[in-house]
Amino acid sequence: MTQNVKETHESTVSESANTASTANIPQFVVTNRSRLGSIKRLIRKWPVLSIVILSLLVIAGVFANWVAPQDPYAAVLVDRLDAPVWYPDGTFEHILGVDHLGRDVLSRIIHGASVSLIISLSVISVAATLGTFLGMAAGYFGGWIDDIVMRVVELMISIPLLLIAMMASVVYGSSLTLLVVVLSLFSWPGFARQVRAEVLRLRTTDYVLIAKMTGASPTRIFAKHLLPGVLNTVIVLATLLVGSVILSESILSFLGAGVPPPRPAWGSMVSEGRDFVTIAPWIMMFPGIAIFTTVLGFNFLGDWLRDYFDPRLRQID
Repeated sequence: MTQNVKETHESTVSESANTASTANIPQFVVTNRSRLGSIKRLIRKWPVLSIVILSLLVIAGVFANWVAPQDPYAAVLVDRLDAPVWYPDGTFEHILGVDHLGRDVLSRIIHGASVSLIISLSVISVAATLGTFLGMAAGYFGGWIDDIVMRVVELMISIPLLLIAMMASVVYGSSLTLLVVVLSLFSWPGFARQVRAEVLRLRTTDYVLIAKMTGASPTRIFAKHLLPGVLNTVIVLATLLVGSVILSESILSFLGAGVPPPRPAWGSMVSEGRDFVTIAPWIMMFPGIAIFTTVLGFNFLGDWLRDYFDPRLRQID
């Protein structure tokens, strides 16, 4: 009995000490801790970094003519190879410096974002539409339709994209339209394979079987039952593929088979800065950073969407 009273007294004293120590902590420290915890929970729950990166990309791409401080095509040879603003001889007129032809690097990066946005949206729209339709047809009908679609998918996957793109640019000349067509042709197989796998699972569900028994046409089944079931997968795959499209466009532009000059593109800007990497590294460094951050932002967003749409992969707070 005496021991129990002693333990109770010690626990009471300990709780009083903890309360006193908490009370002695300044209020602003407690407030800062709560704010920091709220920020951490916000970052874990929402793709904040991806939203910031993609917002900057969209603003730069849509409002490039108003956001860019200089004309991206204006070549002022007197200012060629001027350093960025943080260099001793740098100025705020050219924040990220000037390239070898006297063109403002920041303005060309901003207009390059517009090019990347146009190409990625065009390619994803065509590839997602074509791949989703062919994948749904292959998974639902099966038989010879499935065999033909899957053999074409395997054929497209086995063909090297860079080789075909470079051959097409030599034969037809580099152009934005040709680049979109080539990237679209090599992007739809990923959608077709994934959608086909989803439709093979969905076509045996009760609501699809009941719709077939009631005489619903394949078009109605596709639109009302199968498409809503694969839409989440298409969105996630499209988000992940945007980064790959931008990276492929940059590689092709770097090799001279992408966006034709003088139109600014991040890959061609990196290629133009190779000969000046020792004396003017900013010419190729900042376009490379733009490519890296954009691809990273889309990959983070795709991973978050995958976890969001799949309850089994959601993080439990």
